Amino acid sequence: MAWAVLALLAGPALAQTEPLTLRATPLLAEDVPDNAKPPTVVYGERITGRTGLESVIEGQAELRQPGRVAFGDKLVYDETTDIATVTGGVRVNAEGDRYTATSGQLKLDAMEGFLLQPTYRFLATGAHGASERIDMLDRDRSRVWQGTYTTCERYGDGADWRPDWLLRADRMELDREDDEGRAYGAVLEFKGVPILPLPAMSFPLGEQRKSGWLPPTMGLDNKSGLDLSVPYYWNIAPNRDATVTPGIMSRRGANVQGEFRYMEAGYQGRVNANWMPNDNLRDGRNRWGYFVRHNGTLDTGIGAIGGLGVGLNLNRVSDNDYWRDFNRRGVMLTTRLLANDGTLSWGRGDFSFTARALQWQTLQDVNAPILPPYDRLPQLVARWGRLNDRGFDYSVVGDFTRFRADPLLTKQVNADRAFVQAQVARPFTRPWGFFTPKLQLHATQYNFDGPLADGSTSASRMLPTLSLDSGLVFERDARYFGRAFRQTLEPRLMYVYTPYRDQSRLPVYDTGAYDFNFATIWAENAFAGNDRIVDNNLVTGGLTTRLLDPETGAEAVRLAVAQRYRFSGQQVVMPGGTPTTPGWSDLMLGASINWTPQWGLDTVLQYNLDTRTSTRTTVQARYSPGPYRTVSMAYRHQRDLNSESVDVGWQWPLSQRAGRRGELGSTARASGGSCGRSDWYSVGRLNYDLHGRQLTEGLLGIEYDAGCWIGRLVVEKLHSSLTSSTKRILFQIEFVGLSRLGSDPLSRLRNSIPRYRYLRDDVTPPSRFTDYE
Repeated sequence: MAWAVLALLAGPALAQTEPLTLRATPLLAEDVPDNAKPPTVVYGERITGRTGLESVIEGQAELRQPGRVAFGDKLVYDETTDIATVTGGVRVNAEGDRYTATSGQLKLDAMEGFLLQPTYRFLATGAHGASERIDMLDRDRSRVWQGTYTTCERYGDGADWRPDWLLRADRMELDREDDEGRAYGAVLEFKGVPILPLPAMSFPLGEQRKSGWLPPTMGLDNKSGLDLSVPYYWNIAPNRDATVTPGIMSRRGANVQGEFRYMEAGYQGRVNANWMPNDNLRDGRNRWGYFVRHNGTLDTGIGAIGGLGVGLNLNRVSDNDYWRDFNRRGVMLTTRLLANDGTLSWGRGDFSFTARALQWQTLQDVNAPILPPYDRLPQLVARWGRLNDRGFDYSVVGDFTRFRADPLLTKQVNADRAFVQAQVARPFTRPWGFFTPKLQLHATQYNFDGPLADGSTSASRMLPTLSLDSGLVFERDARYFGRAFRQTLEPRLMYVYTPYRDQSRLPVYDTGAYDFNFATIWAENAFAGNDRIVDNNLVTGGLTTRLLDPETGAEAVRLAVAQRYRFSGQQVVMPGGTPTTPGWSDLMLGASINWTPQWGLDTVLQYNLDTRTSTRTTVQARYSPGPYRTVSMAYRHQRDLNSESVDVGWQWPLSQRAGRRGELGSTARASGGSCGRSDWYSVGRLNYDLHGRQLTEGLLGIEYDAGCWIGRLVVEKLHSSLTSSTKRILFQIEFVGLSRLGSDPLSRLRNSIPRYRYLRDDVTPPSRFTDYE
């Protein structure tokens, strides 16, 4: 077949006989060149016309500009007006967005014109539809008349096919520059049934944020009743936004929430606030809460000082019952201790300084009161440290803290405490092992606001600590179950000595006993904090072996054992504690197995040699054979606390049609589609108390992925006190590429189920060359 080619450039020439020159490029540019008069190339079987006036291309006519191509049976190009008229089998590809029509007219340089009886498909979202007419206002904006919009894909040739969901509108305005669509006189249909009339709405054409009303969210629980809210999102700037959410709870009343987020060059943060006037379930009280997070630097303007680090963590609520009634508002209230914490920090070279103010709000429960912690008003900390100074490591930490609390609640006097901890170490390290002698000195001074039981108003303490830590590393090549490994054998031995000082009369302000585990068994002090320094004369021994992949270094197996031997008993204990006798500690046994990426097992056993029973047992197993398939289980037993529980979490498909996620065509990939198949997924998290024989926390749900929409139904039970629990029902339907309706269970699923994956994981934005023609 003979082809004629016409290149229409900025000049008046009808054709250019010289061939186009091709130049090598490592990458095709995604962005179309910004050229006021881009070159235009046309092809066809026959070309006729008048030089400088008109060109007529017939027979498989094709017109190309950078980023755009138009096809038709016949194309008439008027050079005087720069208008191309296309008729018969019209197809247009504009930077990956595709259109078909019976006829159309385009002004090429401005990309203005219209298409009649068009269909369209958008690259970024995979959405498509049809209309009576599209007016192209410029390269980025168009107007659709009597149009439809959906991301559901047609599979098969059934004449009665209709999309599961469809947005119909009298008029739609599509703005590529802002990645936003606006519909007027619209109605949303689901399964052929109109479910939501929308006089005016906006929807995304890409991933960029936009201001406007978000879909309403709904929830239902046994205390607040129906919870309905309608968020408004304000895209203030690329680095700032805000969301205001008015709502109503059927049993409590109206409320409003707000969130403001910001990210600047030197700081970032978030502010959440909630307000409910006249709570009907709390005697008409006003309920409120605010939660502030801020981190950044502050320029002092003084060259010798430079910048200061600033951190704020502020949390305040109106009353003791707030955590129980609004445990999903603003931030998750998983504790009844709310910190109001501000810090200023500075550092240069080997020296750093921190000033801190910390005040607690304690939410009390008459059935389970807790002891409020001490406020620190203020805490001043200075640190100096130097590593590998002629082989030595040095550090000095000085701390001054004013501890303040209500003495009627704490049963202790307030105090000012200052301490200095200095240490020097000389590490000897080799590829085959290490030896580190270290000497510490801890000096503390207390000044009390009132007299202690013995009448004293001050106290001091000075204690040295000597530790000798050593270890060896042996390696060999090994082979187990047909796999090659690099096997290690790592013995470790550590001696610690701290003399005894009677500290029983000292109050406790910030100190607690460490949990006994593989990390703390090597600690030089058995207490976290600085009100107790344990007396030690002990040696700790341990042995670890690992199986490592010789190519990647990934750890397939780790087995460890550790135990302490006390030459003298521990006399320094927490108030109410019992001194220990000389001899062996419990034996710590641990194993971690990750033989394949799909399987994982971690277990820790604390075994008492005297009673020949396990003091504490933890077993955690995981099976994750692929995306959206994960099961995890944990068994925990603490004999001393009379606690035993089983925790199970999962995400697993219940049914799956042909085609695996990830094996998608370009359009489905853009929209997150699933090749027309429908999937049922079960999700859940159950924490069962074997001793109390009750479900302490439960979450059960089901997800249905129909390709262009996702349905979620989740039932949740969460204990809000020792005697009561909150039960909630969360339902959501997501119209992929448009919006979500209902409540939002996604955050609960992500936070509760280990390795849970959202059914629409982020994908790489499609290239405009994906559907290149």
